[in-house]
Amino acid sequence: QVQLVESGGGLVQAGGSLRLSCAASGRSFGSSTMAWFRQAPGKEREFAAAIPWSGGSTAYADSVKGRFTISRDNTKNTVYLQMNSLKPEDTAVYYCAARVGSRYFSASQYPYWGQGTQVTVSS
Repeated sequence: QVQLVESGGGLVQAGGSLRLSCAASGRSFGSSTMAWFRQAPGKEREFAAAIPWSGGSTAYADSVKGRFTISRDNTKNTVYLQMNSLKPEDTAVYYCAARVGSRYFSASQYPYWGQGTQVTVSS
């Protein structure tokens, strides 16, 4: 059974930084895509960033490009999301997700999800 456990959320002032972690377990992730999504109150869950577990090109939503960096540490089975220059509009619950195969930008294509971690950016 796949388990994804996020951590690292919190309250930060605008312009600040946070690093989210997603610890993955329960299967081999060699052919998987790992992604971060986020969901603000009253809004749909949206794609933020994705990375192949085996390495390769990353992908970002336009809204976070240049500010967020996704990375992974295969030795720790962990995916990270480094978030810099945070804005109040980045406030959301951030979810780690996984799927076997190449990346998609739609949440419906990811069968495995973590429980989410709250990120709040104050102005």
